Amino acid sequence: MVFKFVRIPARIAALFLAGAMAVGSVYAQTAAPAAEAAKPAEAAAAAPAAAPAAAATPGKSQAAVENPYGLRAMWEHGDFVAKGTFFIMIFMSLGTWYIIAVKLWEGRNISRQAQAANKTFWSAGSVRAGADTLHKDSPFRFIAERGIEATQKHDGLLGQIDLSTWVTMSIERAMGNVQSRMGDGMAFLATVGSTAPFIGLFGTVWGIYNALVRIGVSGQASIDKVAGPVGEALIMTAIGLAVAVPAVLGYNFIVRRNKTAMDEVRAFGSDLHSVLLASANAKKG
Repeated sequence: MVFKFVRIPARIAALFLAGAMAVGSVYAQTAAPAAEAAKPAEAAAAAPAAAPAAAATPGKSQAAVENPYGLRAMWEHGDFVAKGTFFIMIFMSLGTWYIIAVKLWEGRNISRQAQAANKTFWSAGSVRAGADTLHKDSPFRFIAERGIEATQKHDGLLGQIDLSTWVTMSIERAMGNVQSRMGDGMAFLATVGSTAPFIGLFGTVWGIYNALVRIGVSGQASIDKVAGPVGEALIMTAIGLAVAVPAVLGYNFIVRRNKTAMDEVRAFGSDLHSVLLASANAKKG
C-alpha cells in the first residue's frame, strides 16, 4: 500500500496547456476591435438617421474608447519577445496558485489523518488492527504497515541485524518517503519566487529598448512615441512582482505547515517503534 498525494508535475503540464489556450483566446479578442474599425463607412451608410442620436450621446462614445497603453494594447502591439515573456509569467502564476491550493488541501488531510491516528490507532488491540482503522491513503497507515513488514521479514541476512535497528531503519525510510512526497511542488514555488521578478525586469528592459528604437526612428522624443513601450515595461514589472510575491509567501507558509506535519509523523513513528519492539519481545517471551 502506498499513500496517495496529488502528482504535481503532471498537473503543471496540464496548466501549461490551459495557459496557452487562455493566451490564444486573448489574442483572438484583440483582433475583434480591428475588424470592427474597418466598417465605419458601411455602418454610416446603413443607418444615416442614427447620426443625430449618436451625436446626442457623447458620453457613451467617450466611454467606449479603450486605453491605448493598457494590457490589451501591449499584447496587440508587442513583439514575440514581449508576448513570450508575458506567456511565461502566466504559466508561472497558474502553476503557483495550483500548487498552493493542492498543498493546502494535502495539509488539511494530514491534520485530519493525524487526529484519526491518535483517536483510533493507539486504542486498538494490535498494530495490525490499529493500521486497519486508518484510511488506506493515510501516511500514518503507510508507516505502520512498513513497521509491521519489518518485524515479519527479520530473517535470513536481515536477521543478523538487531531487531530494534532494523525496525528503526524501516520506519525512518517510510517517514523519509512521506517527507519527500510532501515536498512535491516546493521547488517550483522556490523557482518562481526567485526568478519571476527578473523575468519581469527583462520585459521592462525590452520595453525601454523598444521606446528608444521608436525615438530613434521618428527623430522625436514625443510622449506618444514613448508612452506605449514604457507602459509595456511598467506592466511587465508589475506582473513579475504579482507572480513572485504569492509564490514566496506560499512557499514559506507551506514549509512551516509541512514542518508541523512532520513533527506529528515523527512522533507517531517513534511511538510505533516502541510498540513494535514490545510486541516482538512479548511473542518471544
